[in-house]
Amino acid sequence: MRRVSRILVMFLGITGVGTKSLASGWLWQNPQPQGNYLHGVATLGPQTAVAVGDFGTILRTADGGTTWSFQSSGTTNDLLGLSFVDAKTGWAVGQPGQGTTILRTTDGGITWVPQPTGSSCSCTLSAVSFVDANTGTAVGAGGFILRTTDAGVTWTRQFSGTSNLLTAVSFVDAKTGTAVGERGTILRTTDGGNIWTPQSGGTTAYLTAVSFLEANTGTLVGWDGTILRTTDGGATWTPQFSGKTHAALLAVSFLDANTGTAVGSSGTILRTTDGGGTWTPQSTDTTNALTAVSFLDSNTGTAVGNGGTLVRTTDGGATWTTQSRGLTHNLYGVSFVDANTGTAVGGAFLEGTILRTTDGGTTWARQSSGTTNLLWSVFHTDADSAIAVGNVGTILRTTDGGITWVRQSSGTSSTLFGVSFVDAHTGTVVGSSGTILRTTDGGITWMRQFSGTTNVLHGISFLDAKTGMAVGWGGTILATTNGGETWTSQSSGVIWELDGVAFLDANTQIAVGRMGTILRTSNAGDTWTRVSTGTFQPLSGVSFVDAKAGTAVGGRAVLRTSDGGATWRAQTSGTNNLVAVSFVDAKTGTAVGYFGSILRTTTGGE
Repeated sequence: MRRVSRILVMFLGITGVGTKSLASGWLWQNPQPQGNYLHGVATLGPQTAVAVGDFGTILRTADGGTTWSFQSSGTTNDLLGLSFVDAKTGWAVGQPGQGTTILRTTDGGITWVPQPTGSSCSCTLSAVSFVDANTGTAVGAGGFILRTTDAGVTWTRQFSGTSNLLTAVSFVDAKTGTAVGERGTILRTTDGGNIWTPQSGGTTAYLTAVSFLEANTGTLVGWDGTILRTTDGGATWTPQFSGKTHAALLAVSFLDANTGTAVGSSGTILRTTDGGGTWTPQSTDTTNALTAVSFLDSNTGTAVGNGGTLVRTTDGGATWTTQSRGLTHNLYGVSFVDANTGTAVGGAFLEGTILRTTDGGTTWARQSSGTTNLLWSVFHTDADSAIAVGNVGTILRTTDGGITWVRQSSGTSSTLFGVSFVDAHTGTVVGSSGTILRTTDGGITWMRQFSGTTNVLHGISFLDAKTGMAVGWGGTILATTNGGETWTSQSSGVIWELDGVAFLDANTQIAVGRMGTILRTSNAGDTWTRVSTGTFQPLSGVSFVDAKAGTAVGGRAVLRTSDGGATWRAQTSGTNNLVAVSFVDAKTGTAVGYFGSILRTTTGGE
């Protein structure tokens, strides 16, 4: 019997063959080709486009989006902005690592080379705009502006006059450009950025994007459906009606003075052919936020967004085809009983999601949960039997491989976050308000146990029918040696949230949580010692297959131990989205998370 901590997963998906991520040992199973947030896109030709996003993701297609391939960025920093001056030459910018991140390509996005910024500031860059192969400007956090006139060999910092985040920039020639940002910030230069002059758009909205094609005529967009238009170089800005006052508009692109497209939250796409006098909604089959859009001509365009969303049109947006494959609900829990058979759970608004695989995740089949409540955790007792738990006291049980899931009476309306079974009959569930429930008949009936706390309990793990631990908010750790008849509080030494716990043997346990926390005890919890992890990512899932080999995940972090948790080494996950993990042996494991992310390893993640 494998002993796994708990969980977190968030979305579900139907997927195909795994695609290698930046990590050598982890493959994307859902979505395809990947599920990271995409922030920038450039349509370079009728068949060619490049997209960039979180965790150094760079994708390229040369067949109109039928297939997208990973390109090596050489970084795990999030890439937030993209600008091409022709089909070959482009730049990407993003969050800092060892300095400010700027990458350059001269072969259409196939290979990328980092550029030194020459600045002592390690700053997040949100956007970049080049007007020719030599001249470009990047903007970002704290009003930061960088300028190059030698193709990025050297970059010079410019004075913006603001400390507000700058989110977008658009230059029409070497001299004339506009930058926008939070709190209605609009800046204008007509001398290549030597002087940036603030302009008034009559709004304090968070402005997200700007598009100029010539010095006088431009459009910017922002939250709450904001659209502003100028025909006098920004001396005056006129509001336009988007029809999407409750949608955040996140990107805008114009082909000429009349023809433009804006995209935003909930899959919003708006099109104008009269300079923004009217904006017409266009339909896609995604509700994910769209964060960037690029058109080659009046017909051919690509938009990208949350969860690796890729949509393409070849008819000016009359129809948009989704090119990323897989579902994008959040996944919060995962459990495998062997290398092939596993279940992931999660959900979206008014929908409890359950996914099942019997071929190691090559394909995932969606199952009917019968509930609108989010599901937070799942535990397999054998290939056919599993228990899933979630909001409003939801407990679901299957004994036929998920063909049917039957709701069990939990006797509580508390949110249930964690579940652990030691055999087909004996299991424990934990949740909000210190809730602990126990079953000895496979989940048909549940009895409430006294936890002695009102803190939320997130994680639960049992070694055998008697010996278990629960963890939760405020550094809570509870232990039992009598099957939960009594629970004893232990001192964790931390005050923040603990999310997962795993048994290695009767004396040795591991707990994980916020701030990159891993706690270890070798005396059954009498004392807990914090282990160095080298990360501050929130760790939410942990899985051990024996007393030595274990994996913890959370956000972008994947940590691996081969000495029972005494030391941990980082692995490259290839994503920021991870929430839960389940291993069945030292090599074979599955991690899940936000936007339906499912990653698989058969090499122990190495």
